[in-house]
Amino acid sequence: MTSWIGKSIAHYRVTTQIGAGGMGEVYRANDSRLGRDVAIKVLPERCT
Repeated sequence: MTSWIGKSIAHYRVTTQIGAGGMGEVYRANDSRLGRDVAIKVLPERCT
């Protein structure tokens, strides 16, 4: 999987990785609209 650290997803700015496993990766991000930290889970691409 690609690291999302330092990138933006919509109005979320990804800051650190919290964990990773078979079901995806979890990142800490800052929500610029609400001004608080949130957790974002990024799921792996589907294997064909």
